[in-house]
Amino acid sequence: MSSTPSRRRPSPALYRRRRLVVVLLALLVVGGIVALVIWQPWRSWLDAAASGPSPAPASSSAPASPTASSGSASPSATSAPAEPDPESSDPADAEGDEPEVLPCTTGDVTVSAVADKSAYGTGELPKLSIQLVNDTEFPCLMNVGTTAQTFEITSGSDTWWRSTDCQSEPSDQVVQLNGGQTVTSAEPLVWDRTRSSADDCDGQRQSALPGWYNLTVSIGGIESVEPAQFTLR
Repeated sequence: MSSTPSRRRPSPALYRRRRLVVVLLALLVVGGIVALVIWQPWRSWLDAAASGPSPAPASSSAPASPTASSGSASPSATSAPAEPDPESSDPADAEGDEPEVLPCTTGDVTVSAVADKSAYGTGELPKLSIQLVNDTEFPCLMNVGTTAQTFEITSGSDTWWRSTDCQSEPSDQVVQLNGGQTVTSAEPLVWDRTRSSADDCDGQRQSALPGWYNLTVSIGGIESVEPAQFTLR
């Protein structure tokens, strides 16, 4: 009968070495896992994929196209000038003609009576004028000749003198008043301080008495807005 040989029991030193190896291997595994969690080598690729592909750099051999912000544009060799709109164009402008100037109306022009003084001494003769103002932005035509002028001097309800009484050789003179223009008679009309009468142009006429007088005028059918007042001494 054969006897089974007995196994030798490991020494305590061998057990200690084996346990140390197991502990070191465990530390290595845990350390590798921690290193992978901290480093995360795939993170940069995930971020790049989430943000989309990076644009490829432009080739330096090809010129850049002009943009609107650069202020440059490529002219078209086949471009043609725009045709005028027949509905919006004025035939007079297309032909190069000046627009028609219309006659002045009461609403266009302000007429004022003007006396060169507010008071006249004995023997001084009043000098009377007409002032015109075009109150619009547009020119208009007016007859400023003696046929269209009227000067009238009154004292109260008494009419002393009219420029149309005994008027000789009246004439027409049409002028253009530009927008905003002010004009005054080139030569004033002198009143000889006598009463006028259409029935007696050559006889003896009465001299005006000292006192207050009013001058009103009209031209081209437009009357002065208010009279000019003066005194005679």
